[in-house]
Amino acid sequence: MSDTEQTPSATPIWTGRAILGEGPMWSPGRGRLFFVDILGHRILSCGLAGEAVAEWQLEESPCWIVEQAGGEDFVVGLGRSVVVMRLTPGEPAVVRHVVTEPGLLPPGMRLNDAKADAEGRIYFGAMDDAEVEATGQLHLLGLDGTVTVLDQGYTVTNGPAISPDGRTLYHADSPARTVYAFDRRPDGGLTGKRVHIRLTEAEGYPDGMTVDAEGGLWVCHWDGGRVTRFTPDGARDRTIPLPASRVTSCAFCGPDLDRLAITTAAHERMEEPLAGALFLAQPGLLGLAPHRARLAV
Repeated sequence: MSDTEQTPSATPIWTGRAILGEGPMWSPGRGRLFFVDILGHRILSCGLAGEAVAEWQLEESPCWIVEQAGGEDFVVGLGRSVVVMRLTPGEPAVVRHVVTEPGLLPPGMRLNDAKADAEGRIYFGAMDDAEVEATGQLHLLGLDGTVTVLDQGYTVTNGPAISPDGRTLYHADSPARTVYAFDRRPDGGLTGKRVHIRLTEAEGYPDGMTVDAEGGLWVCHWDGGRVTRFTPDGARDRTIPLPASRVTSCAFCGPDLDRLAITTAAHERMEEPLAGALFLAQPGLLGLAPHRARLAV
């Protein structure tokens, strides 16, 4: 990575050791970060300094969380189904609406990673929970709750992320060490799948990702201990090292969207003191305001 610019290391703001921390999401209205611990069966939230931590323990694995527009609810990928959930600090989580039943996915699979687009639809992945079979798919959840399969053949789906102009969607198959790019149509459909980035064995596996205001793609490295920014043409630009090897996902946050929240995993890395922590970094570039879901529920 000598050809990339090194930025200051990220600072841990929450050190509660998520087993599989994932999916950080900034809520501008609440002024808080939300993220999930998939294997710990919990959703967590805190302020930008790690203060006022709230936690919701669940019976199933929360795989991703997206804020729902026009109210106090969130859309959550929960195991093998998608639900609308109310999360009030100090109170149990309440499922207010089931968007898709568990039959959406066969046994042995689960949801993994999601992002809303500007229209309020949600792109989300599904994967083999054992991370062995290439049965994973990329889905689109429409505003009316219908689900469309857009791509398949993944072992571990990760991403997705959408370019600032909305014309490109990025999505990864982690075991293949590959991030793909797609041309994105106004109706949400995808065409033109192509290899955008391949990580080397020394770099680890591509995990969660986000896009900055200039179109750069920030990719987290599972077993690579870093976040790398790639330019729109796929060139390595800069890197943020972390004191945890399993870096899982990232999102821009803060009132000015000038900070990067980064989740990590303690799974099989308990010997690392900061594995599973939530970090905050100053990336030197601004992000995009997160899109919210607009499901008609």
